Amino acid sequence: MANNSLHTALAYIKWLPKTFHLHGIHSPFIFKLEKEVLRGKSDPSISQQLYAYKKSLLDNQQTITVTDYGAGSRVFKSAERKIKDIATYAGATHKRILLLQRLIAYFQPQEVLELGTSLGIATAALAIKSNAQVTSIEGCPQTAQIAQQELDNAGIKNVKICVGDFTTELDNHIKKNFDFIYFDGNHARDATINYVNKLLATVSDESVWVFDDIHWSQEMTEAWEYIKALPQVTATIDAFYFGMVFFRPKQAKEDFYIKL
Repeated sequence: MANNSLHTALAYIKWLPKTFHLHGIHSPFIFKLEKEVLRGKSDPSISQQLYAYKKSLLDNQQTITVTDYGAGSRVFKSAERKIKDIATYAGATHKRILLLQRLIAYFQPQEVLELGTSLGIATAALAIKSNAQVTSIEGCPQTAQIAQQELDNAGIKNVKICVGDFTTELDNHIKKNFDFIYFDGNHARDATINYVNKLLATVSDESVWVFDDIHWSQEMTEAWEYIKALPQVTATIDAFYFGMVFFRPKQAKEDFYIKL
């Protein structure tokens, strides 16, 4: 995993000069999105609820056996992991969780797909105070069980967690048109590209895709470059730690690099 850390550091050095601020964005759609959402403010009550969700996990001393089908972990060397440690080291930051929630509030999707439930921290952000139906796929049964318990405790009812291999589960759900997809599971190039190609069948002009950790490794950066080049994609945002993809036909094809 040391090579992945080095890649991330070098990728950041290459990415930083490409970033610009509001005056450099000539797309009204991207300009509005950055100003109102990416740099926007979150509802304090929602922030508190999402913080309480994570706090419950941070207080959980239970140990589970994690089944990992992805590219592995930079932090954990063993499959035996405490819930509080997973929440500390593997979960998204509160800032990024709030951004996810603002994106959902802004785009108001009806059908949301998440690849990689983990403990449900991001899942809660995708579903909280939303009319969307969230389908979340998780490969690890024990992790999914904890996530379901926490979502139930938080009163979040509009989530369906599907436990199984991503490829198999996607085949079961590919008939849906997902308005919003959050990719946060297998961080391997070929697997990510495979999921993307499967899910292209579900996109519409208004679809929004968000990819976590696009510069986590050389493989993920290569997958991100592949995604950007897809003919169906009209605009992307590279915010370094995550990427956004749009399929809007009236949007000129352009890649934006935004430092938040």
